[in-house]
Amino acid sequence: MLRACAFLAEFLSQGRYAPLSRLTAPPAREPFPVQGAAVDRYVPAGLRGGRPLVLVHGFTPDGKDDPRAREAAALLARAGFEVAVPTIPGLTRGRLRPEDVEPVVATLAARAGPAVVVGVSVGAGPALLAAADSRVRDRVSAVVSLGGYASAEEVLRFWLTGVYAFGPVQGRVLHDPELVRTFVRANADMLDPAARAELEAADPERSARFLATLPPELQRYLDALSPVRVARDIRARLILVHGRTDRSVPYTESLRLAAARPERTTVALVGVMDHVEGGGGAGWRELRDFVALWRVMYALIGAARSSG
Repeated sequence: MLRACAFLAEFLSQGRYAPLSRLTAPPAREPFPVQGAAVDRYVPAGLRGGRPLVLVHGFTPDGKDDPRAREAAALLARAGFEVAVPTIPGLTRGRLRPEDVEPVVATLAARAGPAVVVGVSVGAGPALLAAADSRVRDRVSAVVSLGGYASAEEVLRFWLTGVYAFGPVQGRVLHDPELVRTFVRANADMLDPAARAELEAADPERSARFLATLPPELQRYLDALSPVRVARDIRARLILVHGRTDRSVPYTESLRLAAARPERTTVALVGVMDHVEGGGGAGWRELRDFVALWRVMYALIGAARSSG
């Protein structure tokens, strides 16, 4: 109970309060040999045999060496997990590809298992796809998606137009046009010159017209990156955590994934997080959110401690 509370206090405050770090010694960070992947392993101090966990980072040019990924891995290790963090090549270039699932699959295959898989932001895509992969899905005990997505097409729609919807929930946010152009340029090889020019205008209406008639090759690519397509192949427990005010990936994506695989699936929509970091205020609703997250962490940490 204490470790779960300490973990959440440190995570949600982004390190401003560090009770878990004060209670525990720093974990050891070391290279983890995995064929075809660059992976680091974080081992809890004084503990060999902590519960295996694979952490999949989001968009960052530094991959496993991103300071936020290193801090998250170290914090999870302090909670009792033995954490492996592979670099996902596409996520270092802002252009996720179907083959980016392979480092996650290879890392799971190299673990003693069964492992918890945590996917952060867009990194939830490769994490969930690996958890559904027949080669390693039996090595996964639980998947935690933190601000992740279900449909690559719907996330693309959100990034280009600001529109999100699932069932009765719908809305729209305004994106910085320059961020839209940066995303389009990172994926320019997927577009013909006319389509690239259309999308670089960063005009939501023009982007919506493009999305209404996607080229078949692009449609196949988006389908291949969509965890919702293989959600029922995931045999592990599924935990979907999403901020209600997330402006990077809308929380409707967690609702979409839960609807596709409702069995053994828990959804926690919270206001104490923005995207994948703490950002909420104080109050009874935030206290309720904290309790919901605490229940998730208590279950995971308790299992980690018992296995260690």
